[in-house]
Amino acid sequence: MRDTGTGWELDKRKHFDEFVVNYDKIRPEYPGELFEDIFKYSESEKGKKALEIGAGTGKATTPFLDVGYDVTTVEVGANMAKFLLEKFKGYKEFNVIVSAFEDALLEEESYDLIYAASAFHWVDAEIGCPKAFRLLKNGGTIALLRYNAIPADGEELYEEIQAVYDKYYYSYYKSNTRPVRRSKEEFMESSKIIEGYGFEDLRRYGFRDVLMKLYDVTRMFSADEYIAFLDTLADHRSLSDGHRAALYTGIKEAILRHGGCHKVDYVFQLYMGRKL
Repeated sequence: MRDTGTGWELDKRKHFDEFVVNYDKIRPEYPGELFEDIFKYSESEKGKKALEIGAGTGKATTPFLDVGYDVTTVEVGANMAKFLLEKFKGYKEFNVIVSAFEDALLEEESYDLIYAASAFHWVDAEIGCPKAFRLLKNGGTIALLRYNAIPADGEELYEEIQAVYDKYYYSYYKSNTRPVRRSKEEFMESSKIIEGYGFEDLRRYGFRDVLMKLYDVTRMFSADEYIAFLDTLADHRSLSDGHRAALYTGIKEAILRHGGCHKVDYVFQLYMGRKL
């Protein structure tokens, strides 16, 4: 099996900087209910300070600005940071620090909320979790968001796409691991928390009132949209040019044979804790 490293190497984090606009257009939106649950849990109010880890193109930034948070984001990509500053230029209380979260110089006990949307798995948790705890004020909240595509075992199109993966993806990474359909409850288990966030339990780092909530979301992709989405994934872009081109061609052809649309079911996760 090819060596994929620790998973949080800086060069891997920066690969998103190569396709900023496409990332913003094609990555899934987070459900509004998820943000409402964060606001209730953290008792949001105007003027509170929030820190976003790895904002990317701000897919999860607007709701916090709109409820009145003073948002600072730590973003490793210079192109992403430039995009963010332009996107949110209408908000006075928005700031971008170009840095990896582990390296960013930030004032301790100064934030009411720290959050990360599909970004915390890029952070070394043994550094990131204690640092987030130190940066939060007493009573402050950490909120970690992510989404998981659910395998559609048995569906004809899904199985055809998996056959393409077997030929051009798993042959490259030399892996016997395949997607496994899971019940929603399994996303609450420690093994899935480790897989999704890089650590087992927020309680280990001193957080209390730990809570996880799950949200079902379905998205329809055209063939071109789905290929554009796949091309924003780090593991797909790390394929050799030949494997990647063949993978995308095979998947697109399969979708077109089935009417040109691909339905993907997601489980979105919200994992929260409080510093007390």
